[in-house]
Amino acid sequence: MPEGIKNKVAIVGMGCTQFGEMWEKGAEDLMVEAFGEALADAGLEKKDIQAAWLGTCFDEVNVGKSGIPLASTLKLPYIPVTRTENFCATGTEAFRGACYAVASGAYDIVLALGVEKLKDTGYGGLPEFGTVMGTRNRLIFPSITAPGAFAMMATSYFAKYGIDPEAGRRTLARISVKSHHNATLNPKAHLRQEITVEQALKAPMIAWPLGLYDCSGVSDGAAAAIITRPEIAKKLRRDPVYVKALQVAASPGEELIYTRWDGTHVETTFRAAAKAYAEAGIKNPRSEISLMEVHDCFSITELVTYEDLQISPRGQASRDVEEGFFDLDGGIPCQTDGGLKCFGHPIGASGLRMLYEVYKQLQGQAGPRQVKNPKLGLTHNLGGFPAFSVAAVAILGNEE
Repeated sequence: MPEGIKNKVAIVGMGCTQFGEMWEKGAEDLMVEAFGEALADAGLEKKDIQAAWLGTCFDEVNVGKSGIPLASTLKLPYIPVTRTENFCATGTEAFRGACYAVASGAYDIVLALGVEKLKDTGYGGLPEFGTVMGTRNRLIFPSITAPGAFAMMATSYFAKYGIDPEAGRRTLARISVKSHHNATLNPKAHLRQEITVEQALKAPMIAWPLGLYDCSGVSDGAAAAIITRPEIAKKLRRDPVYVKALQVAASPGEELIYTRWDGTHVETTFRAAAKAYAEAGIKNPRSEISLMEVHDCFSITELVTYEDLQISPRGQASRDVEEGFFDLDGGIPCQTDGGLKCFGHPIGASGLRMLYEVYKQLQGQAGPRQVKNPKLGLTHNLGGFPAFSVAAVAILGNEE
């Protein structure tokens, strides 16, 4: 039986740029900035990196289809560089490749870096995902949009659990208020302003019941991680962060083939989380997880993710939200850095940005948003639409 990579891999350095509308910077500038912070954090030199993984989604405005731009931009010394892409889960996919390479024994010290220049695409939201996905959208789903797809999830969820739509909208607004507050404590976040529930409810409607503040924006940014074996990590620093689990699940399309999927959850998230808990040896995630960074592309996505991750019982996540369970001082703080909603969502970097926040929290270096005595942190990265999705779940810990 496969035994996974629990405690076989450790993070010794991470870097992350500020996210936002970086008109004055190219993807190369962002890569250099994130890599420089990660190297300094690890106390290493460029020559120590033995292999690298680059995560980026859109070829046209980023660095092309290969790993060569990472090697040339960072002047890496003739080492293998692999480019990865897996929709919005691209950053975590780069991290997974790097982790598995170290766990296999093929390398001692490797780099994972994600970058995206989304603002340069000229779209207000996400552009089409290349020829195959673009053709699928135009011909098979001609009217589908990300807000529209997740809006249908919200209405299905309200109907299934008997939630009054206006009460449901207030719960979703409460989620966004939380993320906005946390972002005000994060100098690298894209959107750093407080909002109220009433502001969220009165904001322009995007796709009912999702208003402007229920939707994440798009950003430019980069994030990087340096990964090694635990025995090396302990020589490099006193506080390495250990990878306890890393699982990915991709949908085979069953959600739309059969009738058992009712549109109120994301099956790939549930499957990846269950495998991650088994790999990490977690029996009760609600009592064992210290904090979470989840893929809150929309407020409803965050709500159903609480349940898919087995933190809240099915149909009861609203109660946890209203009781402040996911607030910064709650039982399991979620989106301590502002999340996709406010930190930003440069697709290739988002998964690594989540890991960056958990890494800093586990080391006690998150400043005014620091969670008290965290032991285990979870990240959840989701790509695609609810019915055609890939989900990645990572669990990190500060004790071996």
